[in-house]
Amino acid sequence: MPANLTPQYLEAESRYKQATTAQEKLAALEEMLSTIPKHKGTEKMQADIKRRIARLRAESQKRGGAAKHKPFYHVEREGAGQVVLVGPPNSGKSQLLAAVTEAEPEVADYPFTTRVPLPGMMKFEDIQIQLVDMPPLAPGLTEPWLFGIIRNADAVLLVIDLSDDDLLTEMETTLSMLSEAKIALDDKAAGDATVRKKTILIGNKIDAPSAADNLEILKEFYCDRLSILPVSAKEGTNLDALRRRVFDLLGVIRVYTKAPGKKANMTAPFVLKKGSTVIDAASAVHRDFVHQLKFARIWGSDKFDGQMVERTHALEDGDILELHV
Repeated sequence: MPANLTPQYLEAESRYKQATTAQEKLAALEEMLSTIPKHKGTEKMQADIKRRIARLRAESQKRGGAAKHKPFYHVEREGAGQVVLVGPPNSGKSQLLAAVTEAEPEVADYPFTTRVPLPGMMKFEDIQIQLVDMPPLAPGLTEPWLFGIIRNADAVLLVIDLSDDDLLTEMETTLSMLSEAKIALDDKAAGDATVRKKTILIGNKIDAPSAADNLEILKEFYCDRLSILPVSAKEGTNLDALRRRVFDLLGVIRVYTKAPGKKANMTAPFVLKKGSTVIDAASAVHRDFVHQLKFARIWGSDKFDGQMVERTHALEDGDILELHV
């Protein structure tokens, strides 16, 4: 069975080959493992990647004292996708995480309150999306492992303080640091090794007195490069819109299943990438269904109820699928 490796996997593999430190190699291997297609044709490759990860971790532990000065963090992906919150100090990332998830980060007026990545689960309708609050990006103070987590994430929320009259400088500093780490939040960056992340620019603290004027300045400079959404984590402004925008940003769909003659299970959808087909959904239900599937029926807004569809039929968000094996 061919491996059918994704562009994301090949980019991570390229970074692994170019890596010069154990931390860089480990971050690249973690991304290779998370992006490699999971099927029989890649089982040996998955096992090899896991062995290399285990070996690097063991070597790091043996180095003892040196490793303590250079910590490495990895956040296991959960839910429908992993979205990281990045930005300069005091932009309100932690308060935003607390407002839309059950997480309880330390929220304070002084900078660098967040020192390690903190995940929380954000509910959107009937699914959960993982948000990860990251330590702030600041020149000379940001550890290399932070960029590895950003590379591995499915998308980025770039959080900027709209009450800060120096927000353009903060924006350029943040984008510059990411660029140096070969991470781009828009399509204007050059370089084959650059990883481009889907991004929403979050203008936080829209309730502040000078926020409306600063938002217009932010739009003037960045609206052609980034999607911008003003919010207030403190007042709850636009947080429902944020949930919807994050779901759309991930590029996923929800597919529900039903057994023949039974009602559909509308509480636990399968989350698939946009463009997924009937056979992709069948594989998500059970890998043996790929070979055993005889036919499928589908219910959806633009379809006849119970319409029979091909294995290659592209699914849409909210489709109900009945698999016959």
